[in-house]
Amino acid sequence: MNLNDKTAVVTGSTKGIGRAIAEALVREGLNVCVSARDAGEVERTVVELNELDAGRAAGAVCDVRDEAAVEALFAHAVAEFGGVDVLVNNAGIGLFGRIEEMSPADFRAVLETNLFGVFYCCHAAIPLMKERGGGYIINISSLAGANPHPQMAAYNASKFALNGFSEALMQEVRHDHIKVSYIMPGSVNTHFGGDEPDEAQGWQLQPADIARVVLDLLQHDERSLPSRIEIRPSRPPKK
Repeated sequence: MNLNDKTAVVTGSTKGIGRAIAEALVREGLNVCVSARDAGEVERTVVELNELDAGRAAGAVCDVRDEAAVEALFAHAVAEFGGVDVLVNNAGIGLFGRIEEMSPADFRAVLETNLFGVFYCCHAAIPLMKERGGGYIINISSLAGANPHPQMAAYNASKFALNGFSEALMQEVRHDHIKVSYIMPGSVNTHFGGDEPDEAQGWQLQPADIARVVLDLLQHDERSLPSRIEIRPSRPPKK
């Protein structure tokens, strides 16, 4: 994809993996619309990205579980930048515990964020990409989408489903010149799931590692499509 004058929407992009992706895209010269549920975080991120003096940034508050909020996010991106070429579905949550102890509300929140939110964003983005002659959708999944673990059933279910959704969507839109890929990271040193970034966990992947994969995907020749990417720490602690 020629990245000149392209616009990307990145969900969940005020910290962690999403923030690293948004920054990498701005540094590459793209216009980027960031989003998160916290208005203060969105405002701060937009200011900091615009200080990079590369691409431009805008932002909107968005809970991807809310279809109307998602539609407003894409309307904001169009109003600011004229259209949408790239969508990175990064927003996600992880709530963990035994099935018998997990509340239905928590189980629903995981599925609605990690799966329904992606559907809402793709549903909004695809017509806009068709107007521009094509685009790229990148879904941030997880190795937990292929490897089940106890006390992770909700998260596993959301990511297994996201992987299947991504592969079906890829086949639906490929002849509309829209590429679809999903990235499956292993352990990443972020705040996700209540963790804290920690130098002692230096063996883990860094958010910038995932951002690099996103840029690599966007820079592939039009004829090639790495549709599924697994990335994991090269030397995790020995068990």
